[in-house]
Amino acid sequence: MLYYALVFLVVALIAGALGFGGIAGASVGIAKILFFVFLVLFIISLVFGGINRRRL
Repeated sequence: MLYYALVFLVVALIAGALGFGGIAGASVGIAKILFFVFLVLFIISLVFGGINRRRL
């Protein structure tokens, strides 16, 4: 998921450099959403992964 966030960020940077403001804005929005979803899932996996390892 982090990979896709970075891909959309690169698309936004290229579109912004070429003057496509609408596409750049949409790509940045998608990249932000994907990054925060990745961050939440990563934190959840750390918490539950730590709990499962302590039980063993």
